[in-house]
Amino acid sequence: MAGRTPGEPGRRSDALRELTARHGGHGGLSPAALERARAGTAEGPEAWAPQVAEAAGLPAAAGLGPATFFADLVTPRGERHVRVCTATACFAARGGEHLAEVERALGVVAGTVDEAGSTSLQTVHCLGYCYAGPAALDGTLPRTGPDLADQLGGRAEPRAPDIPAADTTGTPVLLAGIVGGHSAWDVWREAVAGLRPEDVREETAVSGLRGRGGAGFPVAAKWAAAAGKPDTVVVANGDEGDPGSYADRLLMEEDPERVLAGLALACFACGARHGTVLVRSEYPRAMARLRRAVERATRTGDLAPSVEAAGPRPFVEIVEGAGSYVAGEETALIARLEGARGCARPRPPYPTDHGLWDEPTVVNNVETLAALPWIVTHGGASYARRGVPDETGTELVCLSERFARPGAYEVELGTPVDEIVTRFGGGLKNGSELVVLQIGGPLGGFLAGTALHVPLTTAALAEQGAALGHAGMVAFDTTTDPHELLEHIWEFAADESCGACSPCRVGARRGLELAQGRGGPGETYERLARLMSEASLCAFGRRVPAAVRSLARAYGPALEGWDR
Repeated sequence: MAGRTPGEPGRRSDALRELTARHGGHGGLSPAALERARAGTAEGPEAWAPQVAEAAGLPAAAGLGPATFFADLVTPRGERHVRVCTATACFAARGGEHLAEVERALGVVAGTVDEAGSTSLQTVHCLGYCYAGPAALDGTLPRTGPDLADQLGGRAEPRAPDIPAADTTGTPVLLAGIVGGHSAWDVWREAVAGLRPEDVREETAVSGLRGRGGAGFPVAAKWAAAAGKPDTVVVANGDEGDPGSYADRLLMEEDPERVLAGLALACFACGARHGTVLVRSEYPRAMARLRRAVERATRTGDLAPSVEAAGPRPFVEIVEGAGSYVAGEETALIARLEGARGCARPRPPYPTDHGLWDEPTVVNNVETLAALPWIVTHGGASYARRGVPDETGTELVCLSERFARPGAYEVELGTPVDEIVTRFGGGLKNGSELVVLQIGGPLGGFLAGTALHVPLTTAALAEQGAALGHAGMVAFDTTTDPHELLEHIWEFAADESCGACSPCRVGARRGLELAQGRGGPGETYERLARLMSEASLCAFGRRVPAAVRSLARAYGPALEGWDR
């Protein structure tokens, strides 16, 4: 395997060390370097990516690979660049009609630049404004609401409300700094002064904390797999791309200190001197606030100014994403950080053995890390008493724009879904009927509006053919055509498949073709669904048929044949 010295597992080879040194200690070409080359030109990657690679002493493919993969690099840009969300919550808000309205208002078709080269339009899957959609970013300025096209066309006042957030537990864990004003850096200072790394690992193990990014892997077990290994890196995954979820955006924007303190605690627990936060390019405000928070923490001595100066206090850098849903999967995220295409990689080897530049790497998502200051302060046993025995703690549940009271609610795991929908969300706007509820993102699953008497846990939702995922909830009323929603799910799968494996790459496109036919899926679909479920490289391809199956079951006869 490239980058590994025979007989010395996990250590960089001389060739990789040389490559890393040549590129500023990080190796490869970051999308940021390609972004600088792409800026100011409407030409495709073929015109500029090879020159970027050549200047770095690399073959053209090293530039063309990522430049033709990431949406932010492939899409041409004018002086004014507008990104409009076409993801599930915005689709539910206007039935998908808002894109055509925006195109007419701006006089430009999605994916192109107008004839004058002044305005370009890009479609994206989620901007994190699911509570107020449909949404768009005009440069870095958000715009939301049913009159989105009029706002972008200058015929209505622009608006983009902040995320409504509320604690339902009485003692918030994740919202402690947002609704309670408690500083997380105080926890970090006390921990680094009086605790050992094994103390933090032990309290986290006792807490039962599992990853909140979707997979639900025990956090302490992941740390134990990397702890004590030289050159371990901890990555905070802020590449929240699940349509319907904006929990990570809330935390990164409104309490970046808690995210960074949680990352510092994870680095301390794993013996890592280096931490990285990957933030979606669709979250410019989160990016800016995290960078300012790192600068402040470096000045106060809570974070180290460089890797060389790091010790118990790690060096932390903020890296911007480039527009890819699958790049949030941990191996694809690592590939993206190395400057490659954001494609999933086979496991084993696992990132905790051979991750970023072949070093041991721990990837925890933002919400996971934000729980650590509370756990260290109150103890793992206190956290374990919350939620249910096998799935402890709290979760940020995000409710979409169709709800009467949309927003982010911190709830204990095990809370009934119908209580979240009715008591916290207030049901749907204007008393509309909730027909289908999507939970856990596009690959999570769907529940019928009459089948919500299920606890908010991974196990209970799995019994209903759904998944907890990121715990975002998108409501669909009677105005949504089930066939259009089915086509929307397959379109998302086809657009966002990384293409690394043929079951997902080909299967998603074939599934979309069948959905567009508006007839039954036919006899070949059962084989297609089984192939994707069993042979796809990562959870993305494996979960698509399950999500479609749950949608068909939620709608019943309207989607007959898709429940295979």
